[in-house]
Amino acid sequence: MAGKQKILIVDDDENIAELIELYLTKECFDTRIVNDGESALSVYETYEPNLILLDLMLPGIDGYQVCREIRSKNSTPIIMLSAKGEVFDKVLGLELGADDYMEKPFDSKELVARVKAVLRRCSAVKSSEAPASDAKVVEYPDLVISLNDYSVLYNGKYLDMPPKEIELLFFLASQPNQVFTREQLLDHIWGYEYAGDTRTVDVHIKRLREKINDHEAWRLHTVWGVGYKFEARSV
Repeated sequence: MAGKQKILIVDDDENIAELIELYLTKECFDTRIVNDGESALSVYETYEPNLILLDLMLPGIDGYQVCREIRSKNSTPIIMLSAKGEVFDKVLGLELGADDYMEKPFDSKELVARVKAVLRRCSAVKSSEAPASDAKVVEYPDLVISLNDYSVLYNGKYLDMPPKEIELLFFLASQPNQVFTREQLLDHIWGYEYAGDTRTVDVHIKRLREKINDHEAWRLHTVWGVGYKFEARSV
């Protein structure tokens, strides 16, 4: 039988951290608590968690920097926790590679549900990697998107992209000219209802457009009032 999945809880509020631990332990997760950024980075290396719950306002190294350092070498799922509810803070967290963002105070049942959903999605991605290398590759003129190695080759150069951006681009490009609502994209890419916060999709589309320009053969297209599509055009 497989061992318990491990959750690293990083929060300087001991009461909140212990409450989170209580709920996760009831769901049969193995947990570890640290209260500052430096300890988070140190324990991360030895504990090797399956997911990190990361508070932003930490003494010393803040949560943003912790996320940045972990993302520079690993794709371990990260859910950011913060009392900061401004759009800027959410956008920054997502741009740094966080998989989710929850505002404090949060409902403990929702937190557990999101933890399970993120872990489910990551497990599905790993298990779906087929031996056939072309099963997870989409090709267009000057653009190759691969989920085999999570790479995007654009105009002959590999782009630096977080996993979520690659998954979103692949999903749209693998179904050209089909329009998807923001809610559908949330469900397909994030694997659950993202508390109705469709701005998450807009943030990722915006970041993709900053890295990939419209091509004569394809483009990321906004369908006003509906959502987005990857438009493939004849040239």
